Amino acid sequence: MKTTVEISDSLLKQVKSLAAEEHTTVRALVEEGLRRITVERKHAKSFKLRKVSFLGKGLQHRMAGASWQQVRDAAYEGHGA
Repeated sequence: MKTTVEISDSLLKQVKSLAAEEHTTVRALVEEGLRRITVERKHAKSFKLRKVSFLGKGLQHRMAGASWQQVRDAAYEGHGA
């Protein structure tokens, strides 16, 4: 399939030079790069926030069911925000 991709002139110059050194084509290098990044991202682990609590006491009772605004206000209470 044919498609058009816009890349910077400097990158294209580097890719053409590399292709010449490796006796291959720009197309082959582009395909290799796309395959690599596809595999890399497919196997990348997603970020998971670990479960923690402060001093083992967990959520304060006054914050149970609180809105984000209430939690934020409590966090900045006495700190001028």
